[in-house]
Order: sequence, then structure tokens, then C-alpha cells
Amino acid sequence: MSLGPAADVAVVIVNYDTGSWLARCLDSLERRRGSVKTEIIVVDNASRDGSERAAERSGVQLVRNPTNVFLSPAWNQGARLTEAPFLLFLNPDTEWFSGTVEDLVAVGRSHPRAGIVGPMIRDPAGVVYPSGRTFPSVLDAAGHAFLAPFSRANPFTRRYEMDGWDRTTERSVDWVSGCCMLIPREAFDAVGGFDEAFPLYAEELDVATRLHDAGWSVVFTPEVEVLHQIGVSTGGVRRPHRLVVMHSTSMYRYYAKHRAGGWRRLTLPLAWMVLRSRAEIAWLAGRLIRR
Repeated sequence: MSLGPAADVAVVIVNYDTGSWLARCLDSLERRRGSVKTEIIVVDNASRDGSERAAERSGVQLVRNPTNVFLSPAWNQGARLTEAPFLLFLNPDTEWFSGTVEDLVAVGRSHPRAGIVGPMIRDPAGVVYPSGRTFPSVLDAAGHAFLAPFSRANPFTRRYEMDGWDRTTERSVDWVSGCCMLIPREAFDAVGGFDEAFPLYAEELDVATRLHDAGWSVVFTPEVEVLHQIGVSTGGVRRPHRLVVMHSTSMYRYYAKHRAGGWRRLTLPLAWMVLRSRAEIAWLAGRLIRR
């Protein structure tokens, strides 16, 4: 006779050279677990800085990959190791700030057709990050892509980021930040998990799109707040050029997969050129700003 899953929620964290952040993330989870039964799985992508040893010290399950397989494959790898009815995909450069894992699961249970539940995200200074966004039109996506690196106070970015909503209220949205996503196992399995053709970047956008297409919703909740130091494991604002290229490649793949049906197939060469140009401009602008 099956006794069912050992935990209510499995937290899957993918780690790569995050310094002290993984230890901080695990410590905050321990403090903010609540009474829900939780298991934690850390998939380490061949870290070179010893950061993965924080998982050993915490007594959580550690999977060591011999090479860096990037994010989506490692998230799927972790998800296969558990039968928990809820999966919490969490970045290692996060800290649980307000509310508990139990609170986030409670929101998920109160919305039976929610394929993703995402919390409020703040940066370490406490500034609210605009998680919870629309699927942008092609025009808004292009305008945001070229103008946001210089100023986010443009009409394209403001529409895309749902400007005017202070994120203190629960709301159904198109997609949320991938740094913290609660996904019911049923929904995750229904869409086949993360598409590993998006190894890094746009994976949360893709899975949210496929969940919507399958009849699930995405819910943003302010009941839980998480601090996120963006980009620790990918070099942050100093990310290597190859990651800029990976980002533009993932965004092109998303456009080709989900937004380029029918006559829009003819726009694929233009879309590739625009996305690569935008990536180079943003990368150069970032270098100039840092100087």
C-alpha cells in the first residue's frame, strides 16, 4: 500500500557559484518553512566556489552535476526526484523575507486551477520588482527591448510591467518572475515540465504560456515576500557576453514558438536581427554605464 508523498512541497534550487547566497537562502527557508511538510533538493551545476557545501551542512538533498547543464534541465532533474504535490522552484540568490512556504502553498490550494503562484519580489534594498506581467504585444515587446535598458519610464515598458498596480493585492497575471514559482505537480506534469530548449532565460515565460494554453492560470500574491539579488549565478550586471547571446537566443526561440504563427513566420529573420541588435546595444550600454 502506497503511503503517498513524504512532503507537501518540494523546493528545487539550482546552484552555480553563488558564494554565500545558497547558505542564506537555505537558512531563510528553515526560518520561514511554517508547518507544511517540506523537502529541499539542491541541484548543483558543477560549482567551483564550494557554495554547494551549504546544502551538505543543512542536511538537504544535494545532487552534483559533473557539468553545468543550466537551469531548465536541472529544474526538471530535481522535480523528477520527488513526488510532492507542489513544486517550489527557487533561485539560490533569494531570501524568504515575509510569510512562509506554508502561506504560499495555502494560496495555491485556494486556487485549484492556478498553474503558477508567484510572491512579491523585492530587491535587497526593499524596492518592489515588477513581477507579474502581461504577455506583451509585438510592438510593446520591441519598444521595451530597445528603450528599457536606458529608461523604464516609456509607454511600452509601462504597459508590459502593468504600471499603476502597486502589487499589494492578489491578481491573475500572464506570468511571474522565475526566481520563485510554486507549481502544482499536476500542472507541471500536464505541460511536461520546463522546455529544455530554453536552458537559461525565458523558461518562466514559456512555461506560463503553455500553462495558460492548457487552461491553467497564473496568480500573483503579496501574502509572501521574497528578496532577490538578481543575477548572482550568472554574473549580475557584469554577465559575460555569451550570456547576453543566450538571452537573445531564448527570446527568439520564445517568439518563434509562441508568437510567430501564420504569416508572422515571415518576420522570423527580422525578429532575430532585432533581438541580437538589442542584446549588443544593451551589453555595450551596460559597459559604458559601469565605466
